[in-house]
Amino acid sequence: MLFLNRIPKLLRWIVSVLLIFLLVMTCFRIAFFIRYNPSGKPLSGSAMLMGLRFDLKFTCMLAVAMLLLCAIPWINPFKNFKAQKIWNVLLTVLFIMILLFYAVDYYYYDYLQQRLNASILSYITDAQISRDMVWQTYPVARVFAAIILISIIAAVGLRQNLMSYQTHYSPDKRKRVGWYIVFFLFFAMGIFGKFGQFNLRWSDAFTLNDSFKANLSLNPFQSFFSTLNYRNTGPDINKVKEYYPLMADVLGVPNPDSTKLNFERNYFYKNNGTKLNVVLVICESFSMYKSSMSGNPFNTTPFFNSLCAGGVFFDRCFTPSYPTARGVWATVTAIPDVLGDNNRTASRNPEVVDQHIIMNDLKGYDKFYFLGGDPTWANIKGMLLNNIDSLRIYSQENFKAKKVDVWGIDDKNLFLEANHILAQNSKPFFAVIQTADNHPPYTIPAHDLGVFKKVNYPKDSLEKYGFNSIEQLNAFRYTDFCYQQFFAAAQKEQYFENTIFVFVGDHGIPGNSTAMYPAAWTQKNMNNEHVPLLFYAPKFLQPQQVHTVCSQLDIMPSVAHVIKAPYRSNAMGKNLFDSSFRAKDYAFIIDHDAKTIGIVNSSFYYIKNIKTGITDISSVVNNDRPVPSPYLDSVKNAMNKFSEAFYETSKYLLFNNKKKPKDKKIL
Repeated sequence: MLFLNRIPKLLRWIVSVLLIFLLVMTCFRIAFFIRYNPSGKPLSGSAMLMGLRFDLKFTCMLAVAMLLLCAIPWINPFKNFKAQKIWNVLLTVLFIMILLFYAVDYYYYDYLQQRLNASILSYITDAQISRDMVWQTYPVARVFAAIILISIIAAVGLRQNLMSYQTHYSPDKRKRVGWYIVFFLFFAMGIFGKFGQFNLRWSDAFTLNDSFKANLSLNPFQSFFSTLNYRNTGPDINKVKEYYPLMADVLGVPNPDSTKLNFERNYFYKNNGTKLNVVLVICESFSMYKSSMSGNPFNTTPFFNSLCAGGVFFDRCFTPSYPTARGVWATVTAIPDVLGDNNRTASRNPEVVDQHIIMNDLKGYDKFYFLGGDPTWANIKGMLLNNIDSLRIYSQENFKAKKVDVWGIDDKNLFLEANHILAQNSKPFFAVIQTADNHPPYTIPAHDLGVFKKVNYPKDSLEKYGFNSIEQLNAFRYTDFCYQQFFAAAQKEQYFENTIFVFVGDHGIPGNSTAMYPAAWTQKNMNNEHVPLLFYAPKFLQPQQVHTVCSQLDIMPSVAHVIKAPYRSNAMGKNLFDSSFRAKDYAFIIDHDAKTIGIVNSSFYYIKNIKTGITDISSVVNNDRPVPSPYLDSVKNAMNKFSEAFYETSKYLLFNNKKKPKDKKIL
């Protein structure tokens, strides 16, 4: 007690309030577990600890607010005893708000099996119906009576707590400053939530690899405010139904049902017993027009170009959108991320984090994800771990190599360390390797400069062929060097001959491509999404260069076909090795900054501004402006309808592609 008396009583009081609120939140979490635990499992210590961290984040925000307000003398209850009334009211109101949030959250989960989120605001549009439904379904009167009773008890307790600290001993003023600094740092650490590059986010809950544990650990403030920016991004069911016949036909839905909006397809393959490994490389900023495959005079990727000559290479592949978080999402889920803007990606939205993905249907496979940096970036780690069973993520803290910049270890060491881990694996595997070096600050490690030689070109030549700086050009060339080092190492391992290697850009980069492609590719920002796509496995795939337009969305269905893995899909991708796909020559593109959606095929790129309704169509084969004609009108009408259908259906599927509670094994 003598030690505690050395701490300023203002700080002791604030901590006592923090502990009271933490206790209440913990009690609610235990009640949530008792009511909703689906399988009779014991209380999860990891979920409770994660929940405590989320609660501490909120209560530390409250503590900092109290500390700052008390810096004003007339609000400080230890300098102005009359301020006690202000704090009694403020804390009681806050306590009531917490009770209301948790009560609504408790029954919201009962209704939708989701923690409280911003979608609840949509029920305001039908307020009377929503009110009547709640009143007739849940014990509203008893809940409000309980809230009133608990609030009265809390008000009295909070008042007595403050009064008791007002009578406590206060240390010498000269000794106070150090305590305030220490406690402020403690509160700041509580708000940040963890040690690392990024703060504690809702997605960290989903690293528990169990949806119920994740939901148990969240608190309603975290889930509600994390989704507040997404409240206007949900699907328009009427439009989805309007376009359903078109999309069901395009996707090949065997049992179309416009009432239930069924998009499910099951694919079956006869396997000879040999399971092929898969290495999927998601390449940072791998713009097609900057590469050797496009005929760029700088010949930036000679090694990768040689791989393309020996594999199945798609030179008209597009990512649905930009930037990396959306590219990873589209590749893994086979659904384009059409939500919000670049600060509101699907990976950051708790409402859509639960997805059924093809990778999870690959039975008997070990699954790996290798990333040189911090995997909590853009909440990717939570999305991956929540949806991919037994996924092992290796990131910067798991590698022997040291960080070279903000993006973690260099790509060469990322490849080599991934290769070493895969070579030790005895089971079939599916591995994703995500690179990062081809990105500002364009770091090329000093230890590679003895082998990798930088080049230098005049500024005007760089700009003519699509590069903003010599650093950008050399970083692009270094990427090719890393691919070469990876293959040199992998070819020495047993797994190499039995592995399908897939390379795709996470997105492209804007820039001048007029030396390689028609003007529309530059003027309409198509370079942002145009990336190489390569399937390399000479033992299993005949070399071929394919000019048909395709998408990142098509990668996972195509991989499943190549390795003969049965799977279920409720998403958008098509199998690129099915000859019928050539008749479906299209890729969907959305530009979140320009607010446009569009379709590109082998002849045209059609775009529509979803805010203004303004449309445009350009040739992708030459610089001629499309000539108005009945034929062009019919093309525009068809592409308009298709782009709208793809957009609306994608929004719907993002919210309705959830894993089934008991996914049946596909035989």
